[in-house]
Amino acid sequence: MRDSDRPIFPGLGTDGKSVASLRARCAALGYDASDWGQGFNTGPKGDLDAWLLDLKSAVVDLLSGNTQPATLIGWSLGGFYARELAKLMAPSVRQVITMGTPFNAVADCSNVGWLFRLLNGSSAAVDAAMSRRLRAPPPVRTTSIYSRSDGVVAWQTCCHHRRSSLVHDIEVGSSHIGMTWNRDVLAVVADRLGQQAGPWRRYVRAH
Repeated sequence: MRDSDRPIFPGLGTDGKSVASLRARCAALGYDASDWGQGFNTGPKGDLDAWLLDLKSAVVDLLSGNTQPATLIGWSLGGFYARELAKLMAPSVRQVITMGTPFNAVADCSNVGWLFRLLNGSSAAVDAAMSRRLRAPPPVRTTSIYSRSDGVVAWQTCCHHRRSSLVHDIEVGSSHIGMTWNRDVLAVVADRLGQQAGPWRRYVRAH
């Protein structure tokens, strides 16, 4: 059974236009895909948890009337939103798909000091509690799409540190900026959206 909607969260400093190709691909496959409805992604403001609760309310309104769990899709910083919202919204979420999202990182590595400044609201000092929080996957099927040629974040930070039947790390060849229209990324998203109930198939790249 298909899930009913796919809110797509853009990366830092971008808006819905940056993920328009991804929304178009979802539409071509027969799925509804919606803009996140918040304009430019300038990062969380104020207390992170309060900000996420406000975003959750906006997403719940966006999904009102849906009868099936939704898929949350996020690129880069938007992937953190998708992961954290899924933790707050399960079981209203079927799955999470992230692209180039460095959730498995510490603040002093892999060019992600900007992330900790945004989420901590202060310096990029290593925050062990925040690191543990971001590494923890949502309690739903979660796919992380990563690239060794990302160029912005280290690919290792986009991979789960513990294996689980709920997490899937899939490698593609793409730049960080190109992930929202890269054909390999779009193929992975199509595969994940098309998974049926029960055990999910392992992703096999088409040749």
